Amino acid sequence: MSSELKDFQLEFGGIRLGHNTQIPIAEITGLARPAVRGELVERPNADGAWPAPDWYEARTIRIDCAIKTPGDPAAGRQILADLQLAADDPRVRTRGGAVMPLRIKWPGSPVRVLFGRLRKLEDSWEKAALGWIPLDIEFATDPRYYADVEEREQLRLGWLSGGGFTAPVQAPIRVTSGNPSGQNRPGWVTNVGNLDTHPVVTVYGPCANPVITHVETGRSVALNVTLAAGQWARVDTRPGRCTVTRENGGSVATTSNLEAFRLPPGRSEIRWTASDPTASARLTVAWRAAYTAL
Repeated sequence: MSSELKDFQLEFGGIRLGHNTQIPIAEITGLARPAVRGELVERPNADGAWPAPDWYEARTIRIDCAIKTPGDPAAGRQILADLQLAADDPRVRTRGGAVMPLRIKWPGSPVRVLFGRLRKLEDSWEKAALGWIPLDIEFATDPRYYADVEEREQLRLGWLSGGGFTAPVQAPIRVTSGNPSGQNRPGWVTNVGNLDTHPVVTVYGPCANPVITHVETGRSVALNVTLAAGQWARVDTRPGRCTVTRENGGSVATTSNLEAFRLPPGRSEIRWTASDPTASARLTVAWRAAYTAL
């Protein structure tokens, strides 16, 4: 469980930095608008230039800090070792697209999270005997800030509108996730941030060929898969990942554009369909609100 942070504190790998910690920060940069890549193309025979699309580069957080353990150099060495261990996590370091969280608490705002990797951890041992180890840290991240808590919604296929079935009925029965006219039906998801966010959607069997649709945009993800009871397929639409995986580690075929499947700011609706002979299949949608700033 994540610990509570106070104003002007950061947390990485379970280690706190900043105000009233053993790692005071002298300077931190990279928290404002990230750098962009894009060109200005001069207009022929005309004044000015035509701006090409601007895309955000990776946000790089640079932290000038030091481990401060007066009279206890062994404690300082242990803190540095803990930072190195967190950065060396093979589940992140050796896997493409894998990231780790950097949690930040700024005055007037709840805890925000950046997802990325520790790219630099340089230390100076000149005053280590006095319990003072200066550090130069760099953390490269997704440019967006995210909520500290992940939201989650679950939908079953067996929730049918009034009226029941009309005979004759033949298996497999294809059902949807709810009554299109109901205001309190399952499927509402709310992104309280001010940016689109990318959800992680997991389908649990038994079902076949599920199709997940974001109603407001009309974007959908169709999976060519048959799931037995106890099996699942996970659609990860987050930047740098965009994968569909099985519970056994295998992949699932899809022709859908996963990166285009997003939850816009505000309330929107997720629906899904599948062939399910038992009406017991279910789907979960997990997401974090996304923000431009702390």
